[in-house]
Amino acid sequence: ICGFWGEELCWWVLLLLLCRPGRSLVIRAKAVSAKEVDSGNDIYGNPIKRIQYEIKQIKMFKGPDQDIEFIYTAPSTAVCGRLLDTGGKKEYLIAGKSEGNGKMHITLCDLVSTWDSLTPTQKKSLNQRYQMGCECKISRCLSIPCFVSSSDECLWTDWAMEKNNVDGRQAKHYACIKRSDGSCAWYRGMAPPKQEFLDIEDP
Repeated sequence: ICGFWGEELCWWVLLLLLCRPGRSLVIRAKAVSAKEVDSGNDIYGNPIKRIQYEIKQIKMFKGPDQDIEFIYTAPSTAVCGRLLDTGGKKEYLIAGKSEGNGKMHITLCDLVSTWDSLTPTQKKSLNQRYQMGCECKISRCLSIPCFVSSSDECLWTDWAMEKNNVDGRQAKHYACIKRSDGSCAWYRGMAPPKQEFLDIEDP
């Protein structure tokens, strides 16, 4: 779904990765080198090629205590590979799957965003804010009017309100979090939510 809709919509997939257990990894890192390596053979005996990126991990948002040292991907976008700048200056937010032993794998369908493209709210929310909404449901509103069906739901209206823009105001500046009464609501800003908000204050 991410490769079809674009990386912006993957923000909601990223929330699922942060909340659900499994092999998913979410890191901040930069690539320092790349080389093509063999990765076994296909059913016909032909070698399978992959790109191996040596990376410098800056922060682990979800994953094991061990740092990730290498990221693997297919050799071109035509076969769902992701291209990373290896100048060592561009930092990325990367979501992918663990291969164990300090390795991870990414495809065209995984979220890969430059760190500088994230808003201050998105950067801050990665540390804990998004996880405060792990028990909430985010529902996409494709056209107006649309309504929530339960109190634990946040209605995502960027697509409907901003001319099919999936990278709109809510995606950039809000987080859906659970409040003390079990309801969920959008919270805006970088500061931690006030107790009054958690105890039901209009967002």
